[in-house]
Amino acid sequence: MKVIVANHAGFCFGVKRAVEKAYEQLNKKDNIKTYTLGELIHNPHVVNDLYEKGIKSIEDINSINENSRIIIRTHGISEDLYSKLKEKNLEIEDMTCPFVKKVQNIVKKYYNNGYNIIIVGDEKHPEVRGVNGWCNNTAYIINSSENMEIIPKFNKACVVAQTTITQEQWEKVLKILKNKVKELISFNTICDATNKRQKAAEELSHIVDIMIVIGGKKSSNTQKLKKICEKNCKKTYQIESKEELNLILFKKDYTIGITAGASTPGYIINDVVNELMYKKGE
Repeated sequence: MKVIVANHAGFCFGVKRAVEKAYEQLNKKDNIKTYTLGELIHNPHVVNDLYEKGIKSIEDINSINENSRIIIRTHGISEDLYSKLKEKNLEIEDMTCPFVKKVQNIVKKYYNNGYNIIIVGDEKHPEVRGVNGWCNNTAYIINSSENMEIIPKFNKACVVAQTTITQEQWEKVLKILKNKVKELISFNTICDATNKRQKAAEELSHIVDIMIVIGGKKSSNTQKLKKICEKNCKKTYQIESKEELNLILFKKDYTIGITAGASTPGYIINDVVNELMYKKGE
């Protein structure tokens, strides 16, 4: 059995930075309670470890007092919620991914200049909800070229992408929008790390017998990796840890491909690889 890990897999810059900042807070001796606003990243192992060490995830800022530190997660938040955090006089550690911050700034600028805002992405995803909050929650949110009927024929509009969607998804929607909007300004805001992971996973999935995608069940970019791999490798499985490998049937002559979402720590990837190498020796 041969095991190949994709050239680009696991933590991206934004996630790595946020996780490191969270663990830094644990070493501070200032007696200020630290919280994350929502799950820091979409990985249950990291979130649970932080919780056990004293950093709790909250959804309602009214549940904490002024003498608290709040970490804004990589997905970012709305402009209104950011203002409320400042009014509450909390110590803020803004770990919004730089790529997401860029999308927020674009949306705010063009909304203020009178453009209708369109976001290509999942309306339920925290990143998209946060971005929408920088145009007063007026954006039209579409997830695919199949629900374009919600978009009127605008005179002018600005369209951006959720940073973790696929290039194919973006291009299909953009092609239709160009025929529906008289003056369309588009920004392909899919992040570079997402593009690299998707391309590496796509290439690897062509040459393996089984493709394993490691990442949290809530992780959007991990789900996208799985869909990409499934097109080329029917035996594609998404797992969160090595324990789930027991559900997959391996053969000694198989070539196994591994990729991982941007919220997957390196040690989890290594655990999966080591477990597969152990199976190889059985």
